[in-house]
Amino acid sequence: MQRRRLGRTGLEVSVLGFGGAEIGFNQNITQSEVNLMLNTAVDAGLNVIDTAAAYLNSEKMIGEAIAHRRKEIILMTKCGALDGFTRFDWSKKGVQETITQSLRNLRTDYLDVVHLHSCSLEILRQADCIEGLIRALEKGYTRFVGYSGDNEAASYAIELDFFDCLQISVSIADQSAIDNQIPMAVKKDMGIIAKRPLANAVWMSNEKPTDEYLLPYWERLEVLQYEFLKRPLPEAVSTALRFTMSVPGVATMIVGTTKLYRWQENAKYLAAGNLPNEEYEAIRRRWLEMADETWVGLI
Repeated sequence: MQRRRLGRTGLEVSVLGFGGAEIGFNQNITQSEVNLMLNTAVDAGLNVIDTAAAYLNSEKMIGEAIAHRRKEIILMTKCGALDGFTRFDWSKKGVQETITQSLRNLRTDYLDVVHLHSCSLEILRQADCIEGLIRALEKGYTRFVGYSGDNEAASYAIELDFFDCLQISVSIADQSAIDNQIPMAVKKDMGIIAKRPLANAVWMSNEKPTDEYLLPYWERLEVLQYEFLKRPLPEAVSTALRFTMSVPGVATMIVGTTKLYRWQENAKYLAAGNLPNEEYEAIRRRWLEMADETWVGLI
């Protein structure tokens, strides 16, 4: 699987990464299924695993599955949001304690990247959470630090010139960052990690979703009416994923799944490489023509 440099961290990351949210929130997936899914992926070259303290049992399940292969993996987690996003602690002490718990859950003595989990601009300006990250760096709990979030808060995080990585929403239905935060981050040689790179694949449903997490992307795509989404599903998924892969600066894309072999399908699509420039620019032009000014990055 193709690997790229994650900005100034120098880490070599697989262009496709595994996101741990879905296994954390899915009550039906078993530990044996997670073991098989992750180890099969690592065997085939995937080396990025991203999770968060907020994703319920995700960290523990990932730790159980891959602790014995720690040196083969770029392991990332997020702090500040906790317990399924029902609790938040952005204090210096809270950030440190969350990272310590993440180390125990993931069965490791260090993390490659710890991100602040989409905290607000106000929280960033208070800087307590940043002091917590500084302490984690000093103690060797993490090698690098990042900010996971969007829009004005992400811009502020970039301008601080403290974070090594930026995890941000970017997809065919979420292109605000391509014109705003990503070029800013690239100038500072920050590692760019694309979250929600398939826009939750909402076009797979013909019915308007009721889930507020899915609805904005569905409504945007109803306006955008990309021609390629009318093609057979594998071709549509391939084009959408390769679009995000082609965004200048993006090093890796985090895709979550609970289906054992879904990641292999995605890896096969990416083997074709970046979209031809003509196709990439056609999607960008459509966005610039049709996007509403309210279509900011979705957190």
